[in-house]
Amino acid sequence: MNTLEYKDFYDKVGKRIGWDFSKMKCVSEGLPWDFYNEVTKVTKKSDLLLDIGTGGGEAILSIADSALLLVGIDHSTGMMETATKNAVSSGIPNVRFLQMDAEHLDFPKHFFQVVSSRHSCFYPNEIAKVLAPGGIFLTQQVSENDKENIKEAFGRGQAFSKKNGTLKDQYITELREAGFTDIKAFEASVTEYYQTPEDLLFLLKHTPIIPNFGETEDDFQILEQLIRDNQTDKGIMTNSSRFMIIARK
Repeated sequence: MNTLEYKDFYDKVGKRIGWDFSKMKCVSEGLPWDFYNEVTKVTKKSDLLLDIGTGGGEAILSIADSALLLVGIDHSTGMMETATKNAVSSGIPNVRFLQMDAEHLDFPKHFFQVVSSRHSCFYPNEIAKVLAPGGIFLTQQVSENDKENIKEAFGRGQAFSKKNGTLKDQYITELREAGFTDIKAFEASVTEYYQTPEDLLFLLKHTPIIPNFGETEDDFQILEQLIRDNQTDKGIMTNSSRFMIIARK
């Protein structure tokens, strides 16, 4: 999936559901952190917080009482449409959503005390520009060995065949070069159980784990075999692999 195809896919998902996967039934065992809970731990009530790649805004709306003002940005028109609807229905007054590219953050210098980015591209030099001295940046990203058995079954997938830890090491280097210090990284790989075949199908249709999933009949034959091979009493088994970086400017 190239950049234009990914943006088109992301925009379509944004218009349909944002990043609200609440109807998908999946049980995870052992994830040692909740990303936005970690964000609230470093955020003061007087802080301004920027969330990059905010999607439908569900996450920052859920932590709105942790900061004075929360701003969510996303490059996708579809995601912003969903985020705006979510903001209106929530009635929360201190959250704003703006359509903006993470590569060009159009805010005053040193404007935010906290910047977060979950599963979205970010640019350390841009973050350093808008983050106040002493401010904190947090990101959670998908590791290369995420959904390993699914990608192996299809013979393709997001970061397929890339060495695990490549992206983490790249981001740490870029953050250091942008002037960040006290950089800490955390990794976790946990077991996931999708409760029904429909739940796993929803995941594959609404994420880029398997690019162009469902465009050929072979994909559904592979999916059927994958389900048979990984069915357990707890559900259809796979793994969720993530890393988190916390860096201070």
